[in-house]
Amino acid sequence: MTAFGDLVNSPLTLVMLALAFFLLYLGIKKKYEPLLLVPIAFGVLLANFPGGDMAVVQLSDNALKELSIVQIAKEYGIMNMLYYMLIKTGLLPPLIFLGVGAMTDFGPMLRNLRLAFFGAAAQIGIFSVLITAVALGYSLKEAAALGIIGGADGPTAIYTSIKLAPHLLGPIAIAAYSYMALVPVIIPFIVKLSVSKKELAINMKEQDRLYPSKTKIKDLKTLKIIFPIVLATMVSLLVPSSVPLVGMLLFGNLIKEIGTDTSRLAHAASETIMNTATIFLGLTVGATMTAQSFLNKDTLFIIAGGFIAFAISILGGIMAVKVYNLFNKKKINPLIGATGLSAVPMASRVANEIALKVDPKNHILQYAMSSNISGVIGSAVAAGVLISFLS
Repeated sequence: MTAFGDLVNSPLTLVMLALAFFLLYLGIKKKYEPLLLVPIAFGVLLANFPGGDMAVVQLSDNALKELSIVQIAKEYGIMNMLYYMLIKTGLLPPLIFLGVGAMTDFGPMLRNLRLAFFGAAAQIGIFSVLITAVALGYSLKEAAALGIIGGADGPTAIYTSIKLAPHLLGPIAIAAYSYMALVPVIIPFIVKLSVSKKELAINMKEQDRLYPSKTKIKDLKTLKIIFPIVLATMVSLLVPSSVPLVGMLLFGNLIKEIGTDTSRLAHAASETIMNTATIFLGLTVGATMTAQSFLNKDTLFIIAGGFIAFAISILGGIMAVKVYNLFNKKKINPLIGATGLSAVPMASRVANEIALKVDPKNHILQYAMSSNISGVIGSAVAAGVLISFLS
């Protein structure tokens, strides 16, 4: 009745168990994205415990048409029921975006709207890796799912994988969240290679004093309420397939900004719904990672390709700032471009720490958040574009 015989017959299972323990170590001890890395790691454990029947089985579309949720639970186990009900349907990533929106303040971006364009520039990593992956023989759908890791947004990467390449969901989720956790390592590395100390010393507040903005926001509170409504309308008309992510993000933000009248909704979105969705997302994604599905050359390429996408996205934002500075008197610190990723607010905090090391008076956090927040919207829109063209 024990599992020892199964472990002897399937030695690769030991590798997956070791990976799960390592991910738990990173999440618990190193505090790398523990809210998601710990559930994912424990999901890997559950899926690879021999005889537990907790691994997600990839069922064909024809099989799914013939099975109800109850039948899936009965024949394949509770984890498969959760996966096909919550993940395969694409339900959980939009719910997480709802919670993210309820915790996001668009104020810094609205006060420095010109910096939001660098969030768009940072999405270059997505399309660079997409093209490379196609050249190496991957299908367009697989390449798009791989490239979206460059957006540095776990729910977006998971949602895109569900829609385009569900068989790659496990390694893509691990790569996305691992590199998000490694933002404090990757951004300083790319910045050191591409940005001079003179550029790092550009003081954003000093630039504002020398070249004050001609446009003043008279009523920021009203603008923060109008903004999600207008942007949601624009996105729904231009990129309808991104509405599940961007629409929920902006709705979450709207109920936050309205204030006391919708505070209960905002509280539920940012805490109860967000936390519940995070638990089930992590466990079910982790449960897709069995030895058979994870230990192959595709996984290694996804891990490597994800890092390249991540690095190119950071570098793309930096280079966009450098180009901007060539043609404008009012200079921008290239660290602002480095935060065009969706890893909010970690990327902004890292950029601010780098700036303070060069000049203790150079606080750039609010400026970095402008690019950082726009990167969340940019990656979701990019995912919508890819899904629209390739689904």
